[in-house]
Amino acid sequence: MSKAEVVLLDCWASPFCMRVKIALEEKGVEHEDRGEDLFGGKSELLLKSNPIYQKVPVLLHKEKPLCESTIIVGYIDETWPSQPLLPTCPYARAQARFWADFIDKKVFNAGSNIWRNKGEAQEVAKKEFIECLKELEGALGEKDFFGGDAFGFVDIIAIAVTSWFVAYEKCGGFKVDDHCPKFSAWMDRCMHRKTVAKVIPDPEKIYEFVLMLKKMNGIDA
Repeated sequence: MSKAEVVLLDCWASPFCMRVKIALEEKGVEHEDRGEDLFGGKSELLLKSNPIYQKVPVLLHKEKPLCESTIIVGYIDETWPSQPLLPTCPYARAQARFWADFIDKKVFNAGSNIWRNKGEAQEVAKKEFIECLKELEGALGEKDFFGGDAFGFVDIIAIAVTSWFVAYEKCGGFKVDDHCPKFSAWMDRCMHRKTVAKVIPDPEKIYEFVLMLKKMNGIDA
């Protein structure tokens, strides 16, 4: 497969883009990453490929665009079916999609509210964030990964979001491991996978990126 067949419109700090890259790595799909300048001017290709939301990630497969990270990961799993990411059982697949939806709707937003706020509002955000992680710990149970023994769909959706956790911890003055040790152990297992370690950036760089966002939005450090 030539790289031109699979192109990802990307932003290095976006956990949503990281999901797509991890899925492609898991499947062994060659692809070309094209970084987007989300602040200085989005490319015409991005605006044309995702006219509704005008954001990354966008996966172009044979020039056909796909948007929204969870949908893209599902598409990758169906298009390159070897080493499936989703379970074969319909009920288990539905459960995996439920937890992916929970992560999308709750975890990233709760974490973002930590760095976007201070004082009492930040404390509320921290509490909500930790409660979300405890729910995920419950779903993980005693398993190595969310799907059981094998790294899969929910793990990809979740581990990408954890790339921002150090920034949340530094902004909020807390440690995830103190509250959710099982979830922290799962994070460590995931980070030992080559496909994950290759994609997830240095957490200190993400923290610097968050500090830049705070400054841009007039939020006191």
